Amino acid sequence: MSREAATHSVRSAELNEQIRALWARAGGRLDEQQRAEYERLVTAWAAAVRGDVTEPV
Repeated sequence: MSREAATHSVRSAELNEQIRALWARAGGRLDEQQRAEYERLVTAWAAAVRGDVTEPV
């Protein structure tokens, strides 16, 4: 795994943990502010995951 891919992998894991913590704090229901935070985190997570994907050789 390249250094860049490892960085993306760590970042996606960190964001995933933040998403899980947000849901845990919210008790399964997000208010408007929490929903905006969730959307920001999921967008960042998706970008990090895309960075993990490498083209087959």
